[in-house]
Amino acid sequence: MAEIIQKDGTWTFDGETLRLTPGRDKNVGLLRRTLGELPVPLRAVAGVSLEQGRKAGRLRLRLRDGADPLLQVSGGRLSEPHDPYQLLVEPGRYGVAEYFAEEVRTALLLDQVPADPVDAYLLPGPSLPLSVSAGDGTVSFDGERVRLEWNWKTEDAKAAAGARTLALGDISAVEWLPAAGLENGHLRFLVHHSPTKAPAKYDPNAVELWGFKKDPLMALVAAAVQARLPHPAARADGGGTDRGEVPAPAGPAAAAALPAPAAPAEDDHDALLRRLRELGDLHRSGVLTEEEFTLAKQAILKRM
Repeated sequence: MAEIIQKDGTWTFDGETLRLTPGRDKNVGLLRRTLGELPVPLRAVAGVSLEQGRKAGRLRLRLRDGADPLLQVSGGRLSEPHDPYQLLVEPGRYGVAEYFAEEVRTALLLDQVPADPVDAYLLPGPSLPLSVSAGDGTVSFDGERVRLEWNWKTEDAKAAAGARTLALGDISAVEWLPAAGLENGHLRFLVHHSPTKAPAKYDPNAVELWGFKKDPLMALVAAAVQARLPHPAARADGGGTDRGEVPAPAGPAAAAALPAPAAPAEDDHDALLRRLRELGDLHRSGVLTEEEFTLAKQAILKRM
């Protein structure tokens, strides 16, 4: 098992699942602390990298597009302290971080995990029930209903209608936008057959956010709802894959990129030799880089 422990958090990898646990350092954001340990299946991972700096580095995990409902609703707008897929690394631990990254890369190669987008969520989203107070209201979600309640800062016209309950089946989409500069953010629920252009300040299906400490937690509510809505990339006719699997490439030019059969038993020497030859073909055809080929070859040689 590969593991790296830092003040910012602890990442472990057992060959099948990465477990991202936030640390207790003051730089760890409230969203990461509330989310807690995040298990990420290997098949949801697109890549991993280490960015070295003079004072600190960053280990970054990149997921396949559409794999995580939190990334789907945040759209890259989570700031560094709140991003669960970044880990601050001390310069003295760069070697450990690079070893961790290589272990993940090797597993991705051996398991033939594609980096393509998926059309079904591979992570379940935040745990339920959830209730968050920020901006001009409180939003609660139990998996079936969203409830919005207002506070003394709510615009009178919106508060006058009282608390609002939305059934999950009535929600067509969810938006989370953090405050930026002088622009307020919002958490908005779009309801079927009820389009609106009203600002969040007046929209009874939205909470207005002003950039305070708890604002990022509204992204967890958005992710929990998003995880239970139809996947944005799913086909309208119900076709395609339903477990996050991507169809194999078509045509003779893509034959070299087809996933290999299930991994052979460790004592099947001939099968491992065949796998080495396949890797050599992929390398010569340009599918694998020199670094990727070397890592995969070393992993197979260890099994022999």
